[in-house]
Amino acid sequence: GAERLIVDAAVELASNGHNVHIFTAHHDKTRCFEETLAGTFPVTVYGAFLPRHIFYHLHAVCAYLRCIFVALCLLFMWPSFDVVLADQVSVVVPLLKLKKSMKVVFYCHFPDLLLAQHTTAIRRIYRKPLDFVEEITTGMADMILVNSQFTASTFAKTFKHLDAQGIRPAVLYPAVSVDQFDRPKTFKLNFLSINRFERKKNIDLAISAFAMLHNLEDNVLHGHNLDNASLTIAGKYALSKMPTYFISLSSSWFQFPLKWQDEHFGIVPLEAMAAHKPVIACSSGGPVETIKDSVTGFLCDPIPRAFSFAMAKFIQDPKLAERMGEEARRHVTESFSTKIFGQHLNQYLLDIARRKTE
Repeated sequence: GAERLIVDAAVELASNGHNVHIFTAHHDKTRCFEETLAGTFPVTVYGAFLPRHIFYHLHAVCAYLRCIFVALCLLFMWPSFDVVLADQVSVVVPLLKLKKSMKVVFYCHFPDLLLAQHTTAIRRIYRKPLDFVEEITTGMADMILVNSQFTASTFAKTFKHLDAQGIRPAVLYPAVSVDQFDRPKTFKLNFLSINRFERKKNIDLAISAFAMLHNLEDNVLHGHNLDNASLTIAGKYALSKMPTYFISLSSSWFQFPLKWQDEHFGIVPLEAMAAHKPVIACSSGGPVETIKDSVTGFLCDPIPRAFSFAMAKFIQDPKLAERMGEEARRHVTESFSTKIFGQHLNQYLLDIARRKTE
């Protein structure tokens, strides 16, 4: 999702007449977004030789080193840019600001210190300086953007020193290209949960909800990686004849995605709604801001009964999905299309560039 946002930003800014250049530590031309190969903007790779981990440890440190290397190459090998949009790793912000003529915008998808594990004393010692550096360097950006009001509130609670200084991030919602989704020719009742199969995604909520609809046929679960926890839960409810696990699935199968609790933003609900599909999601986090309850889908308490009740509404009224799907498509087009995203981002960058000239 983070990579998709940066590519969308590059495409939209280029379409607005800006000269755009992407710098990254990794770009696999056999597994990348097609837009990065189209020639609309150059993609320059520095530091691909640097490791992503050391014996499957120190992922954060390696990420910092890779990004620092990219930033140093940009500083010493390229002329100054008007604005640099950096994301994910804030440690590059003070480096980029060494060139006084450049303004730096940092896109915070979510505070990294909340995503990292602090479960053991060693991990806490390891993360302490990284967490400190994250807050300090994030606050050095000329502008901070976040992906939702939920993330903005989390930002304030997490980076208390920045909040006390009056540093407030602006919200720039990620977007989806609505044109890639055609209106379905037929509507078939399928329930689809789109996640990585891991504990934090709370897959047991979806499976438990399906278990309460034991007489429903053709239930579908979708993901990329199965872990033992998910399979154990499936076995617990004796669902051998209910869910079907697909390792990969075409976009034509999007049907009623069930999203996990406290999703930071959630791009899948947007993709589903763009594909004329209503969404069932937890009434927390980013989906609260993107889904219109009872209009483009249902926002539910994170309990199986609530999700089952929402699914039952679609079973009782087969036309409900089609009606909601039309509203969902209209809602995404008006509020979360890449065009709208590009307009907002363009205005943010123009504003920060004007501050430079003033």
